[in-house]
Amino acid sequence: MTGDWELPRLCRLVEELLRPYFEPAVGSVSLTREKEKNLLIALSKVYREIQVWIREMEVVSDEETTSSECSLEVVHEEHKCLMKVLADLILLLTVDSQYVQHSVGKIVVAVSELLAPSVRSWDSLVHSLWISLELIVKHVLSCSAISNAGDDLHFGTSSLMVLNRYLGNADWSTAAHIIQILRNILKSLKEESDDQLLQVYEKYVNPFLSNVPWDRMDECCTKEPKVVFLGSLIAFLCSLVEQTVAPESKVHLQDKHPTLPIVIKLVPKLFRWCLGKAENRVKQSTFQYFTHKLLMLLLRLSYGYGTHISCTTLVSWLQLLHDYFEELLLKPMSRVKTCQNDCLEGSPFLSSFSEGEAQHMRHSLHSQRQAVLLFLRCCFSLISSTGENTKQLPAAHKSLSAVNMVSDPDFSSRSKGFIDLYKWFQAHLRDSFLCGKEMHVDKCILFARSFLQLYLHEDDLLFKVLLQLVTASSCLEQHLVGEKQPYQDAEEDIGFLVSNAFSPVNLFHLFLSELHYDHQVLLDYLISKDLGISCAEYLLRCLRITCSAWHLFIEFSVEGNAMDSLSQKKQKILEDGPDFQADQSSGSPTMDTSPSLNDKVKIHTDSSYKQNKCRRLAFIEAKDCLLSLKVSIENLHRKNLFPYNPKALLQRLSKFEELCSNHDDFS
Repeated sequence: MTGDWELPRLCRLVEELLRPYFEPAVGSVSLTREKEKNLLIALSKVYREIQVWIREMEVVSDEETTSSECSLEVVHEEHKCLMKVLADLILLLTVDSQYVQHSVGKIVVAVSELLAPSVRSWDSLVHSLWISLELIVKHVLSCSAISNAGDDLHFGTSSLMVLNRYLGNADWSTAAHIIQILRNILKSLKEESDDQLLQVYEKYVNPFLSNVPWDRMDECCTKEPKVVFLGSLIAFLCSLVEQTVAPESKVHLQDKHPTLPIVIKLVPKLFRWCLGKAENRVKQSTFQYFTHKLLMLLLRLSYGYGTHISCTTLVSWLQLLHDYFEELLLKPMSRVKTCQNDCLEGSPFLSSFSEGEAQHMRHSLHSQRQAVLLFLRCCFSLISSTGENTKQLPAAHKSLSAVNMVSDPDFSSRSKGFIDLYKWFQAHLRDSFLCGKEMHVDKCILFARSFLQLYLHEDDLLFKVLLQLVTASSCLEQHLVGEKQPYQDAEEDIGFLVSNAFSPVNLFHLFLSELHYDHQVLLDYLISKDLGISCAEYLLRCLRITCSAWHLFIEFSVEGNAMDSLSQKKQKILEDGPDFQADQSSGSPTMDTSPSLNDKVKIHTDSSYKQNKCRRLAFIEAKDCLLSLKVSIENLHRKNLFPYNPKALLQRLSKFEELCSNHDDFS
C-alpha cells in the first residue's frame, strides 16, 4: 500500500473536520475565541488520524507490495484531491492565530510523511508548496493580484486556479509558515536519509529562488512581517546548505547542486535586508538572531562548498565581515575568567547582571567565535588560492611593511588575504610589536591561550578552529617561501606571526593544558557522536606534527595558571629530582663577589630554573595525559565498546610513546 490510496480518505477527513470553520465566502476564515478552541481540537484530531494511517501503512508495507502504476484518470483525480486538501490547509495558515498555524504546519509535515511511499504524490505535494510560496512572495512584493508561478510549465492551470482562490489573504506571515513547513520536511528527509525524495525536493528550490524578484525587497516598507519571513528564509537556507553540500564528492558542486551559487549570490542582499543601517535595525534580540544565522550560513557554505568558492566571493565576504562585524573581529580575546557559561543557575555572579545583559554576553561571545572563524577561513582560503585570478605574491610583499597595498588596484586576491590577516594580528598584538624577540614570542603564546579559551565553551566551533589553524600552518609554509629575513623585519612577516601565535605544537600543548590534562575529557570528545570524528582528526594531525617536530614539543614551556593546575605531588617529585637539585645548587654560588653581581646571577639562575621547571612539567603532564588516553582507548576497543576503528590513532599514540621512552632527560 502506498500513500496514493490515502488521498481520498484524507480529503474526506479534512472536509468533514475542518471545512465547517470556513466562511461561506471562499477564501476566508474568521475566528472567535470559542471557535479557535474548537478548531484546534479539530486540527488535533486530523493530525492524530494521519499518524494512525502512517503506522498502519508501515505495517502493511512490510507484508505486501502494490504497483504504483495508475491510469492518467486516477493520477488526475489524486492530484485534484491533493490540491483541495493543500488549499484548505494553506487557507488556515492565513488565520491570525499562532496556535492554529503551528497545528496546520504539523499536519502538512505529517501528510508529507504519509505520501512519502508514493514519489509521484509526494512530488505533487512539495511542488505545490513551492508554487504556493512563490505566488505569495510575488504577490506581497508587487502588491498585485496573484497570477502565475514563473515559467513553470509542469504545474497545471487548474491547480493554479485552485490555489489562487485561497491565497488572496496570504501575507509575509503565511509565506514564513510555508518556509518553516518546507524546512521541517527537509529535516525529516535528513533523518530518514531518503536520497530519492531529497533529489525531488531540491529540483524545486532553484526555480523558486530564481523566479522571485528579490530586488523588490528593498522597496517593501512592511517591517515586522517581513522580518519574520526573512528569519524563516535564512533558517531554511542554513538547513538547505547543511543538507545538500557534499565536500567529499568528486563531482563539481555547482553541477550537482545548482542552488548553491544562487544562495551565495543572495548573501550580500540578506546582510543588507537583515542587518541594514544602524538607524533602521530591528530590535536587539532579532538582530542577534540574524547575526547568528547569517554567520552560520556563511560558515556552512565555506565548509560545504570549499575550494569551489571563487576568490571574488571570499573577498566580498571579508568586506561584509568588516562592514558589519568589525567590532567582533577586533574585540580583545582576553575576557573575564568567570562568565555565564561557567556558572550554575542562581550563581551570585549572575545576579550582578540583568537577564538582558547576560544574554547579550552569551550572544556576543558566540558571534565573536563565528566571525573570527569565518574571517580566518576566508583569509587562509585566499592565501592558498590558485588560478588565473590570483598572482603569486611578490617577494617584497611578504614582509607586509607597506600595508597601504590595499590602495593598489592591481593587488591580487592572495594579497588581500595576507593584508587582512596582518591587520588583524596587528590589532590584537599591537603592544608586543614594540618588545624584543623573546617577549614577542611570549606575547604570541599568551594571545594563543586567550584565543583558545574563547572557543573552549563551544565544542563544535573549537575543533573547527583547531583544524583550521593546523591547516593554516602548512598553508603558510607552502606559500611563504624564500630567504629568511632578519628579526627586525620578522615582526612584519605574517608567517612569523602565525608560526608563533598559531603554532600547531604550541596550540596542542595549550589545548591539553586548558583541559587540565584530563584524558577523560579527550575520551569523551572521541566517543561523542557529534565531535568524535573532528577530535580524532585533530589528534591524528597534531600527533603526526609532534612526532616530526619532537624538539619543539619537549621544549615548550607554559607558565602562569597552567602551573597551578599541576598536582602538588608531581611538582614536589620534580623538585626533588637530581636535575632540579643541580639547578638549585648552581643558584647559590660560593665565589666572593659583589652583591650586585651576586643578585644578577641569582635572578638569572632563578629564571632559568623556573623556565626549566615549567618546560618539564608541561611535557610530563602532556605525556601522562596522552598515554592514559591510549590505555583507555585500547581497553574500550578490546571490549568492542569504541564507536569506530581507532587503529590509526593508536598507531600515532604508540609512536608518541616510543619517543617518550627514548627521551632520557625527561624519563
